[in-house]
Formats: sequence, C-alpha cells, structure tokens
Amino acid sequence: MSTCSLCGLPTPEQPLTADGIEGRFCCRGCLEVSATLDDVDGVDRSSVVDRATESVERKIPDDAAEIFLAIEGMHCSTCEGFVSLLGERAAGILAVEASYATDTVRVVYDPDRLDRADVPEALSGYGYEAGFRDGEAAEGNPGADEELVQRLLVGGFLAMLVMPWYLFYLYPSYVGIETGILTVDATSSVGMYLPLAMIGVLTGGVLFYTGYPILRGAYVSLLVRQPNMDLLIAIAAVAAYAYSTVALAMGSTHLYYDVTVAVIMVVSLGTYYERRIKRRATDLLTDVTAAQVRNATRRTEKGTETMPVDRLEAGDEVVVRPGERIPVDGTVVEGTAAVDESVLTGESLPVTKGSGETVVGGAIVTDSALVLEVGEDAASTLDRIAAVMWEIQSSTPGVQRLADRLATIFVPLVLTLAVVVTGWRFATGTPAGDAVLTGLTVLVVSCPCAMGLATPLAVTSGLRDALERGITVANETLFESALAVETIVFDKTGTLTAGEMTVVEIHGESSALQPAAAVERRSEHPVADAIVACAETDLETSPDCGDDFTPDGGWRDPDADGNISQSSLETTNFERHPGEGVSATVDGERVVVGTPALVERLVGPIPGDLATAIDEARAECRLPAVVGYGGRARAIIVVGDRMRAEWRDALDAFADCEVVVLTGDDATATATVTRSPAVDRVFAGVPPDGKVETVRRLAREGVTAMVGDGTNDAPALAEADVGIALGHGTARATDAADAVVASSDLRAVHSVFDLADGTRRRIRENVAWALVYNAVAIPLAALGLLNPLFAAVAMAASSTIVVLNSTRSVLVDER
Repeated sequence: MSTCSLCGLPTPEQPLTADGIEGRFCCRGCLEVSATLDDVDGVDRSSVVDRATESVERKIPDDAAEIFLAIEGMHCSTCEGFVSLLGERAAGILAVEASYATDTVRVVYDPDRLDRADVPEALSGYGYEAGFRDGEAAEGNPGADEELVQRLLVGGFLAMLVMPWYLFYLYPSYVGIETGILTVDATSSVGMYLPLAMIGVLTGGVLFYTGYPILRGAYVSLLVRQPNMDLLIAIAAVAAYAYSTVALAMGSTHLYYDVTVAVIMVVSLGTYYERRIKRRATDLLTDVTAAQVRNATRRTEKGTETMPVDRLEAGDEVVVRPGERIPVDGTVVEGTAAVDESVLTGESLPVTKGSGETVVGGAIVTDSALVLEVGEDAASTLDRIAAVMWEIQSSTPGVQRLADRLATIFVPLVLTLAVVVTGWRFATGTPAGDAVLTGLTVLVVSCPCAMGLATPLAVTSGLRDALERGITVANETLFESALAVETIVFDKTGTLTAGEMTVVEIHGESSALQPAAAVERRSEHPVADAIVACAETDLETSPDCGDDFTPDGGWRDPDADGNISQSSLETTNFERHPGEGVSATVDGERVVVGTPALVERLVGPIPGDLATAIDEARAECRLPAVVGYGGRARAIIVVGDRMRAEWRDALDAFADCEVVVLTGDDATATATVTRSPAVDRVFAGVPPDGKVETVRRLAREGVTAMVGDGTNDAPALAEADVGIALGHGTARATDAADAVVASSDLRAVHSVFDLADGTRRRIRENVAWALVYNAVAIPLAALGLLNPLFAAVAMAASSTIVVLNSTRSVLVDER
C-alpha cells in the first residue's frame, strides 16, 4: 500500500496525481497544498517525510513497544542525557529520549523482557521519578512541586535559626560592636565556638537538603560535560560553606555561612517560581496517551477474545462496538456505521463507513458495530499523531535551553576568573585566606540569580496580565517569537465556526421537528443530539437552533412558556438503519428520520422544494436529515456548523500578516471564507498529518502562527512557531499551544500579540539590568573591593530590582 507524499496516510487504490506535481496523494487537499507550496524558495522535496511513520520504522523494532512517561526531577536540560543513560542501563529498554522542556521521556522497550508496569521503575533513581501520564503512576511518589515546597520550608526554618546569630552578633562584631551574646561562657573555647558550630550544622542542612536539586544539577552537568548555571551556584555555595568551616576550625569568627544560606534560598525560591511558570506549559501527551486504545476485541473461529493492541497482526479481524474507539487503521469487512473522525480529521460531520472502506485508528464508532480487518502495518493514526507531537515538542528549545548553552561559556569563564584572581592575589603577597576570599567573592557576586530570574519573572508578568484578560500562556517562547509572525493560519472547523452540530434551518413543516426529536432521542448519533437539543428548548429564542422556528400546531402545541414536552410523545418500535437513519412509531404513526433514500423507500416521495433544499444543504457541506410520515416527506432538518459572528473582524485585525485558512472540510464548505478579502489562501480537505506538513512548509516562508481548537490541530499547533488555541477546544489542542484564549471571541487572539510585545520589552529590561550588574560587580570583586557578604547583598539587591521591575504591568497603556 502506497502512502501520501504529503501526510503519509495510506492512499486509495488509485492515488490522486496531477501533471507537473511530483508525488501521489491521499486526497485533493494534500495535492493542492503540495502544488501551492512547492514553489516556495528553499523547499527541498526530499525533506518532506512522514515524521510519525518514520519514527515508528526507524526507532521501534517490530517486536518492541513505545511509551511516553512523565519524569519528575529534571532540573536542567543536561538532565536529559543522564536520564537517558540511566534508563538504557535497564534490561529490556532499547532506547530512551528525555525532554526537559516537557518533563517527558519516550521509552522504547521489549515487552517480552519488561512489563509495561515496570518501565517507570527502571527510569527512577538519583532523584528522578518516572510515572505514567494517564493516571497509572504509582501512588506515594510526591510531585516535584510538592518536594520543592518541602525543601523550601525546611530551608526557611533553618535559615531563621541561622540568620539571627548574624544579625545580633556576627554582623555587629565585624564592625567592632560587641553585643555580649557569646560571653556567657567565654572562658572556654567550647562556650565560644559551640554556637558557631551549630550555625555550621544548620547551614549544612540548608546546603545539602534544600540545595540538593542544585547540587545534583551540578553533578549531572559534570557527568555529561555540559557545565550549567547550577554548577556555578553550587561551587559558590559549597566554597563559602567549606571556607567558613575551615575558618571556624582554625578559631576564626569571620564566617560566611550566611552567604551559603542566601545563595541557596534565593536560587531555590527562583527555581520554584520558574517551575510554577513551567507548569503552565501543559501536559502535551497526557490526553493523547489516555485516548489510545490498549486492548482490542479480535474475532476468531471460536468467537471473540480480548487482547493487547500491540499483539494484533495484519489480517486480524477486530470487532468495534458502538461508542468504542477504533484501535488500529483497517478496512471494514462487515457492518455499516457512522464514524466520528473529528478527533483526527477535523471533519465536523460523522462519516458513514461500510464494507470495503478504510477507517482510522482513534476514530469512534457511534451507532452500530463494525468488524474491520487490521491494516498492513497494524498501526493507529492516533498513535502517529502522538509521535508527531513528541518529535515536534521535544525538539523545540526554550529560554532555559538557551540559558544553559550560554552557561557553557559563562560558567567556565567565571571559574577561570576566580582561580586566576585567587592565584594573582596570592602571588602578589596577599595572605592565603584573603586571596581565597577574593576568589570566593567573584563566585558569589557572579551567581546568575538576576540573570536567571530576568526572563521567568518577566514572563510571569506577562502571564499575570494575560490571565486578567482570559489568556493563558502555556509556553514562554511565545514572547520571543509572536512579534516576528508573518503568516497566521486559522483552522476553520471549531475555530472560525461554532465547532458543534446544531440545527441550522428547517425546510417544510417545522412541526415535524417534534416527532423527529421523539425518534432521535433513542439514537446515539451526533445529528440526533442536535435535533433533540433544538426541539427541547424554546423554539423562538433557542441558541441550539440555527433559525427562529415558530411552531405551527400539528403534532403537539407548545405550553405557555413556548416549550414542547417530548416526554408526552409515545415512542415504540424503534429501529436503526445503519448508515441511513432511524425510525419509530410515534403516537401510532410510523416516523422515519434519515437519508432521502431511506425516507423514499419506507415512507414515500420527496416534494421538489424539499429536494432542492437537500441539494443546497449538501452544496454547503451540511447534513440534511429528512423527516417522513403519513406517506410523504414532511421536512428537511439541516444540521451543520455555523460561522462565528466575529470571524471577519478577527481576520481583519491581522492585515499586516498573510492570513491562511486550513481545514479538513471539503472545499465546498469553504466558499464563505474564500470570498473574504482578509483571507489570502485557503487549503481545504487537508488531513491532520497534512496540516502539520502544510504549517511546516508555510514556516519556510517566514515565522508562522497557527490558531485552532481540535485534537487534530494539536500537532500543527506544536509545529507552528506560535500556536494559539481557543479555550473551548479540546485538551490536546490547548496542551500543544503556546497560548490559550479562554474567550470564545476570536478577536481576543490579537491580544496575545499585544501581550507578547509588552512581555518581550520587560524581558529586555530585566536582562539589560542583569548584564549591567555583572559588568560592574565582577570587576569590583576581582579587584578585591568587595567581600563575600557584600557580594551576597549585591546579588540579592540585583535580584530584588528584577523582581520589582517585573511587578509592573507589561502593557504600555496601563503604566
């Protein structure tokens, strides 16, 4: 079976091709996207690959399994290498890929050697805890946030025991003021130094317990030979502690335990603050893995049996009952049913599938059972979407990754400077203690607290202002890339449209809605839900109906409030007609609701005006449900998806960008947006994998933003430079997005870019101050003009300035 040159989905027996367009395509949408975007400069056709399928074939052997786990405890991007090495040591694990950006680890393992339930344990250790993303994690493992709060509480308590000694004794003694606090038993060394030794022990608790994540991050950075900010902080804190302990042992009271406490607590608080920001970057794969099917019902000669999906083989027959999700891609061999593929294709209407037609893994069978033959590769389209989302999201570097790369230069430079300064001071006759203090001061004053907090605190300001406007920012990189956007892509279904099945209009006898709803109440079809919802509300004012319908008597009259009681209609002899509709006896009259062919066969002819209405509805890619009883068709109930009232204003706001509309709907459903002067290009009939490749190709032209809401949009949202999801959309779309707009008003999308502008400006202000601070403080420390205490105070003051600057609104008009 051949695959589509754009999206990689299986092609029909006769793939779509066109003169002058290289490749074989599964649908008209993929062909048109390829034809349009192949002319872009720099596009190399050889780079167009099916990333998801390639991932399965290249990285997972035929007898191996793949799993995505949440990983707690990764403290920096260098932890990725350590976690991978840790996991690959375990028997049965073939490959491990960790992503610090998403706190996710992808594991390829041999199910014959290692049970799925045992995989998390194999990756846990050295402070890292792995668990299932779908709620199967072992109980009792505290989350990383809970653990960090615990460490901060303990560190804060110990710091409150340490710092009073400095405030009331040591600091005054340094400037010649004796308070007498330690003169109770000054006649013995024990009476003088025992309290100071207690300070050392308490400080050790702060350093080795509260500062453990920092120390571990430093250790890991050395292990993988990528020095990071944790290494610099750890060296400064440990050096201050070691110097003070040696000085105390030699009888000195000039101790710098307070420097260790200040460094560890300030950095740990900043880490907690930053982690809370990171937690806003939603869990990309949780809902995808939860929706994946693990077990299937296989039909055999002796009946049926339940078995793991990964044990299915090509040619197996699988039974899928109503309401169940199709486990793998395959071909229907028995039965006819309406299949909801919206989670995968974006099509707003269920698609009837019968014998010989292909179905995709992840779709839901709605109204009748199907028997399907497993496809050649026994894979699921939903699984491929999960793989695409992993590859895209895990390969996207964030602000922290950039900071850690810079640290590979900054950290060795500062360490070298500290060593050089210490050696120079010692060589020029400075006492060894003073020389070491100078080097320690360089390390302390250069601790990148202000630089480390500059970006996350500015991002927090943007998050705060965004939340006040109903916008949740899920990825801090939004503030770096939003203002460079040149092309903005809007998904149509559920974004520019309402995204749910509703009764748009009724042709013929509007009173036919009542018996139709009475029949449809027994059906699970999405069209049935729309008809029932419309009939059960006030027909003159209902938001569930597309038009204002006025009852004209007939079957039942409304009550005083304008409502119609469906319960008063007696419904018997309900019958499903798979793929065509339903029928039942309502108050003694046989009522049929379904396709024109069904009504003509069971009831009678369709009048010419209703036949015209059917053609018009289909031309607009809407579903006409015919209602027939009493020997003829009575009405056409048109069900479809409506355009949002503000969609034109929302698109007009991006006059400076190229506006593209992307949809899985047929081209006939895009006529309205195609005619809009605000829209530059429309791509219709594009499957989910094709959406990813379309956005990828558009991104080659320039920075691209994507606005969507459905699960099928999630990989495209992740692939775009800027992904924006509407809050009413599915969880997987909001998880993949860089920003989520809670308001249903599309015009709020432009506010995301206003907030990005203000936040990026605040980031620049904070970073500029951090750089100025380091440019001034480090030379002063190197010249011996600062001592470690003043260095710690300067470092704290620098961080305080960054914090205060970040409390202001990022929007210019609110200053």
